[in-house]
Amino acid sequence: MSLSIRNQIPGTVASVTPGEVMATVKVRLAGGQEITAAITREAVRELGIEAGSAVRTLIKSTEVALATGAVEGLSIRNQIPGTVTEVATGGAMAGVKVAVAGGELTAAITRDAAEELGLDAGSEVIALIKSTEIALASS
Repeated sequence: MSLSIRNQIPGTVASVTPGEVMATVKVRLAGGQEITAAITREAVRELGIEAGSAVRTLIKSTEVALATGAVEGLSIRNQIPGTVTEVATGGAMAGVKVAVAGGELTAAITRDAAEELGLDAGSEVIALIKSTEIALASS
């Protein structure tokens, strides 16, 4: 199956914490970082997700926010450091490619935001992704 989601980073499930309807799944990415996904318990069961399972994290580029420094006092659990490798700007939007340990993330942000943050190749950033915006695919 081909997908339009550009951000697909492989990892291994570190833990699954089930709730009544949703579960949080901690995934250790290929580069060593840990990322948390909030998915339904039904999806956990149907995909056979358990500690040690190989998965791919799937994140739409529109769900990746960028910060130019550490962010505290925020409910967003997934804060992944990286380095900008490319900034492509259009009329209203910018596509920003970020090298992270074990892969690459693309963020679709406004052109104004990219300019105000001064993003260029080599800029250090933190990619911010809500756990509810991460899908998992079994490998």
